Amino acid sequence: MLTALPAALALMSGSMKVAHTAQTLEGFSHFGFPESVLTTIGVLEILVALLTLVPRTAFIGAILFTAYFGGAVATHVRIGEPMWMGPVVICVVMWLGLWLREPRLRALAPLRRD
Repeated sequence: MLTALPAALALMSGSMKVAHTAQTLEGFSHFGFPESVLTTIGVLEILVALLTLVPRTAFIGAILFTAYFGGAVATHVRIGEPMWMGPVVICVVMWLGLWLREPRLRALAPLRRD
């Protein structure tokens, strides 16, 4: 469930980018991105979210999800906006969800060692 919420947010955000909504166009111009990259970025966001939801590809999806949202953090920091913490929290929640449902990840990164 914890992984599904960030993935759902990414699916919604990616869909808005692909649809070129007025709100998304305004946000992209605020960040200094040209409209021509909107669809590509939206499709990438949707693909990363889908990879994260599929159990067989969830780990690589989580890595790509973190990389994608790292770009969002860099974008917010570059223009001096304090909203960079949102993508960080989204990634932490996504990784926590994956860690809780994947025993191999818990074995790789235990909270404590006995």
